[in-house]
Amino acid sequence: MGKLGIGDLKRLLSCIRKDSRVSIPPMPGYDSGVHPMGDKYLVVSTDPCIGVPEDWFGWLLVHYAASDVALFGAKPEFGTINLLGPVSTKPRVFQTLMEQTCEAANGLDMAIVTGHTGTYQGLLTVVGVCTAYGTVDHDKLRTPGNARSGDYLYCVKPVGMETVVNFALTQRSLAEKLFGLQETQKLSKLVYVQSCVKEALLLAELDGVHAMHDATEGGIVAALNEMAEASGVGFKISIEKLPIPKQVRMLQRDLRLSEEQVLSMSSTGTILAAVSPKEKSKVERTLKRNKIEACQVGILTNNMSRLMESGGKEKTFPPEADDPYARILSGEA
Repeated sequence: MGKLGIGDLKRLLSCIRKDSRVSIPPMPGYDSGVHPMGDKYLVVSTDPCIGVPEDWFGWLLVHYAASDVALFGAKPEFGTINLLGPVSTKPRVFQTLMEQTCEAANGLDMAIVTGHTGTYQGLLTVVGVCTAYGTVDHDKLRTPGNARSGDYLYCVKPVGMETVVNFALTQRSLAEKLFGLQETQKLSKLVYVQSCVKEALLLAELDGVHAMHDATEGGIVAALNEMAEASGVGFKISIEKLPIPKQVRMLQRDLRLSEEQVLSMSSTGTILAAVSPKEKSKVERTLKRNKIEACQVGILTNNMSRLMESGGKEKTFPPEADDPYARILSGEA
């Protein structure tokens, strides 16, 4: 369930021919592609939306793809929308989802250019796909492959909030037992944390930010491994420094999740950023001024080792993610 493994993905992409018209083709760890357009780059990203809280379907559909474009330094300017459903899907369902989608796109000043809507045999639920694209100056382009040895690693926004918020929305009775009524209601209103458009565009304007990656499927584990692989660097992080909310820790205790599963917990909206030591203070001041939670959690290295420190002990960082998101939201974890 979810993304293909690195090996399968590499085999899948191997049939795509190299093309000089494409600056950044499909590659593992890169959630957007890039090609020249005049004196700028055009950044393109596409993402599906399925199994999310119904009231937020259109908003998430737009922000999933828009966030990936913003992480490359481009403002999401245009989008295409596909809404596909089972044969039994009523037109009013599509109408509601499209209204949500338009409202989300308008909020980003993103124009919807085209799309497709229809019902099909074999589908069990509604599936949305958004492709977002926007332009960026050549010197403002950010990719996951531009992190450098010696860069400080920053975690922007808390780990695991996507999972906790969507748990509160989709498994309300279980959430109320664990968090209480008031806290569950509060969490249910925090869906907006699952977008990083604002934060990514802000960071992209700072020269010292070399690379960014969001912690979506597979959480910190997938994002950090992908950034290291793409950039050809190693890293060392401190688990104690990661901004892990108390609600995530409560879920961990209640569901007996391992530390590796917490680090793998889907955290859409959370950014890992590689920051030049020379620009550390400037980046921190900018984030603080804009009331964005962030902290330095580690450093990137040239020895290719991938390490994490916890309780004064050092061990190998998980090579693969064990994301408990689907199990948690099913109520069966």
